[in-house]
Amino acid sequence: MIRPTVATVRLAAIQSNYQAIRTLVEASARVVSDPVPGIIAVVKANAYGHGAGEVGRALEAAGATMLACADLEEGMELRQAGVGLPILVFGALSVSDLAAVFEADLMPTVSTPAAAQALEREGAARGRPVACHLKIDTGMNRLGFRHDNLARTMPAVLVSPHLEIQAVYTHFATGNEPESEFLDEQRRRFDRAYAELRAMGLAAVPRHAAGSASLLRDERTWYDWVRPGLLLYGIVPPPLAAANLELRPALSLTSRIVAVKGARVGEGVGYGLRWTTSEPRTLAIVPAGYADGLDTRLSGRGSALVRGQRVPIVGAVSMDMLTIDVTGLDAEPGDDVVLIGHQESAEITAREMAAAIGTIPWEIVCRLGSRIGRSHVADDSGGPA
Repeated sequence: MIRPTVATVRLAAIQSNYQAIRTLVEASARVVSDPVPGIIAVVKANAYGHGAGEVGRALEAAGATMLACADLEEGMELRQAGVGLPILVFGALSVSDLAAVFEADLMPTVSTPAAAQALEREGAARGRPVACHLKIDTGMNRLGFRHDNLARTMPAVLVSPHLEIQAVYTHFATGNEPESEFLDEQRRRFDRAYAELRAMGLAAVPRHAAGSASLLRDERTWYDWVRPGLLLYGIVPPPLAAANLELRPALSLTSRIVAVKGARVGEGVGYGLRWTTSEPRTLAIVPAGYADGLDTRLSGRGSALVRGQRVPIVGAVSMDMLTIDVTGLDAEPGDDVVLIGHQESAEITAREMAAAIGTIPWEIVCRLGSRIGRSHVADDSGGPA
């Protein structure tokens, strides 16, 4: 790699996190003598910025039995990467070219009447049934058949001869908001909707609802499968904690100093000169900017690690570079810079970076740009994490 700004992804950490989730659901099921929920490993958005093909193959090797992605294109990329597991596609399909469903052997979601009709037509034209999951909207008001309107919308779907509904699911709106009671309301709505579907003739198929946050919050949401995403990558959804899970961050973001220079009293730094010195400072330039997915709000709020020390990001984060204050460190061009990960005893996490700028860690890792090289290592070697 020529550019020094690199994301290193430890596939062993993702596999370890998968096994930790597996152990958690197995242990809980043994306590209450319930069946062990399956795990749908979510690898949408390029595996949350970690590299979907490599992560998908690593999860398959770790024993995963199903993956999930956002759209047909992501599903095809997983197949092209050699992933052989069943792949659930979450997204809407009514305006998509559905050939990929059959060509890549993907499992679509039926979430609208138009999607059901389109899939039925495509299946009939090919003389093949379409294995699919049915999504119920229990209050998030995005995709899914309304939970309180099933008597009108479901009869035509349930009698479609080429639709094989293999599971029913929903999506929680407030899973990572512990103070919200709406999670429990959605769970009750989902239970009622499933009972109504069964009364209308749907077979007893598996159910799933719990993403990473609700997986941590309420075992009653686990049903037959759970759908961890962020947890697989070693990040706990804020403000939740995961005392019962031993997770390892999988991704580190590193670069190198390309220039060091002094700034005199009263001089400004970067576009708009929004940061000025009150005393002589030593500044270092790092070749990473908002074109790489680093948020402009990191200016004055974010930090980096240099020579094992935390240093502030100062001045505007520009398209291709940012500036850090390395006063007193004797920093030199070529020194390693850690933006996410650890260096000696110091650490910066994606969750910390998100909190610093008022966003969520999902956004931090998913936004890492395509020109940042991904280095996938099978074990824990290869740099900070």
